[in-house]
Amino acid sequence: MCELFGVSAGNEIDVSPWLQMFFLHSEKNPHGWGIAHFHQNPAGRAGFGMLEKEPVKAVRSRYLKERLRQGLRASTLLAHIREATIGSLEYSNTHPFQKTDDSGRCWTLAHNGTVFEGALLSRFAEVQEGQTDSERILLYLVDRINGAMEKKLREKPAPENEKPADCGPGSVLTALERCRIIDEAVASLAPGNKLNLLLFDGETFYTHTNMQGTLYSCFVENAVLFATVPFLTGSGARWEEMPFTSLCAWRDGVRIYEGCPHQHIYIEDPERIRSLISVYAAL
Repeated sequence: MCELFGVSAGNEIDVSPWLQMFFLHSEKNPHGWGIAHFHQNPAGRAGFGMLEKEPVKAVRSRYLKERLRQGLRASTLLAHIREATIGSLEYSNTHPFQKTDDSGRCWTLAHNGTVFEGALLSRFAEVQEGQTDSERILLYLVDRINGAMEKKLREKPAPENEKPADCGPGSVLTALERCRIIDEAVASLAPGNKLNLLLFDGETFYTHTNMQGTLYSCFVENAVLFATVPFLTGSGARWEEMPFTSLCAWRDGVRIYEGCPHQHIYIEDPERIRSLISVYAAL
């Protein structure tokens, strides 16, 4: 049910060999591919990037084949291959998804999993571009960030010429504040739902899993790789399972935050998944 691949690195590196191996898995995930790749700005932070995706099988995409043949360099990357459960085969339902918060910060998300308990997300169904629960997750997270910014400004307005020391342009939240807000928001969504997440806010890369054996990390030189299904077999790469039910945050290949486990463990129930798919198919 979909696969994720991500990279957080201390400098720009050629990620195309890893992507070529990752996209071979699209034989089992044929309903779309996507890449969000980011490049370091003059200040040394990964601040601008590009989103490329198609609702077609990755190994059959002429565009993707040529794109990777030319080589692709990035310091931060989120990649996704889709096995559709909810939402038709359209561009708007293809991961990753992006949304800009009220400060101008762009958030990018790729999700592996299914949302069964969606009360917190239902109000975003009317404003999302596609039909996926994954897009609604991103809208919910950005809404929580917007609410926290509004609250902070209301309680303690900052002078016009003063900004938090570790914020990006236009933001009123520090990196640590953003980590805590996303941590709390993900924990609120986790009960009853499978949430393998890769999330990037232009500076900080967030990872989360609440199902054992479904998200791994691997350190390669000055980069950390993330994958729902480990690859690079025979290369000496050592994949380790990610912290379970804990949000982690990374910058330049280094972990800067790990939240407390929320204990909302997801256990796969194939019959429940089939029932959910049949309900959406009837809509």
